[in-house]
Amino acid sequence: MKKIFVLDTNVLLHDPQAIFAFDDNEVIIPAVVLEEIDSKKRLADELGRNARHVSRLLDQMRMIGHLHEGIGLDNGGVLKVELNHRSFIRVQEMFGEMSNDNRILAVALNYHLEEVDKGNLRPVIIVSKDVLVRIKADVLGLEAQDYLSDQVVAPSDVYTGYLTLKVHPSVIDEFYTYRFLTIKNLLLGTRLHPNEFVILRDEMGTSKSALLKVSQDGARLEPLYLSNDPVWGITARNAQQRMALELLLSDDIPLVTLTGKAGTGKTLLALAAGLMKVEDEHKYKKLLIARPVVPMGKDIGYLPGEKDEKLRPWMQPIYDNLEYLFDTKKSGDIDKILMGLGSIQVEALTYIRGRSIPGQFIIIDEAQNLTRHEVKTIVSRVGEGSKIVLMGDPEQIDHPYLDSISNGLTHIVERFKQESISGHMTLEKGERSKLAQLAADLL
Repeated sequence: MKKIFVLDTNVLLHDPQAIFAFDDNEVIIPAVVLEEIDSKKRLADELGRNARHVSRLLDQMRMIGHLHEGIGLDNGGVLKVELNHRSFIRVQEMFGEMSNDNRILAVALNYHLEEVDKGNLRPVIIVSKDVLVRIKADVLGLEAQDYLSDQVVAPSDVYTGYLTLKVHPSVIDEFYTYRFLTIKNLLLGTRLHPNEFVILRDEMGTSKSALLKVSQDGARLEPLYLSNDPVWGITARNAQQRMALELLLSDDIPLVTLTGKAGTGKTLLALAAGLMKVEDEHKYKKLLIARPVVPMGKDIGYLPGEKDEKLRPWMQPIYDNLEYLFDTKKSGDIDKILMGLGSIQVEALTYIRGRSIPGQFIIIDEAQNLTRHEVKTIVSRVGEGSKIVLMGDPEQIDHPYLDSISNGLTHIVERFKQESISGHMTLEKGERSKLAQLAADLL
């Protein structure tokens, strides 16, 4: 049975292509949604870009027929702009105020009542990324859904970058003898991705184990090429950190993604690897460190001073890690060191559009706050001979319409996991302090 989907404004602002994501069903855009999109189209950020994109799409659809009468889509569905949201009385009895959200709910409710009167009983579903709108819909007896078409994987299937396998001890002995294992001969029963790590453990319960990495062609399991020597004074404290350093220091893996809770060492490991590659090995001309300007909690408003002074509060977590790596003693020492080196640049992502960045080691921190489009924009800036590292905690998102699955960082992890030029690692054990680990686990 075909369905009627009523779209909230935030769905279109999150993904302008959502119009085409509902197969051969009827898609309703309430008139109030057009008003809200119109109010966003002059913004210079991602919301403004998406609002303009939606406007252009609807203008193209207008050439096909009258939107208020409904027009056919290529996928067999119907798109309609609802100009008359009919009676508001039933919603007003429940929620009183005639807000934009309540007007959208009124459209969905009246469509539902029409279907009941006709006896068609086509399901009417309101689609919104606003939790409270979905709750209100439930109170009104309407079916409501989150917009899930942009989620590339189920939460339980998120790629971690490594897996643990229990094997016969002879398999581990074979690896230490020949220094490789052929994947097709192992009969693993699971698909391995290029540059994925495998921890082999003895199924008999002994302490015998091995740490291996899938080759770039996906055919063999090979040993880690890098030893566990300190990297700019930083030594891996657990298996995941060692695997992360393997990816960070490998010159043939230009895209690395790191995820993990606070205190797992993502930023420190990436900075240490970047400094080694830029300052010691001279593999790259410059170390570029950037992060999105997204506040946690209430925004502090405009900041005084020049650009660098304005950015300093946002970039302070980066400076904290650099001060640790350079072992500075006094406030302000790190600025003198960075000025003297000249090869380390700390920047906001605001200024990255339109750039081409060749021959640099690029670190993007807090990437979980980026949308899919923003991640695409950033990675497409990477020039010849550059390496980019994206990292963040998908469970700590400050963006209003992103979650642990729909954010740009998770999206790129899933899209690139089968590519030989990329590698991913999920860091699980906190190493900042016992207190930080407990806070991450318990709070």
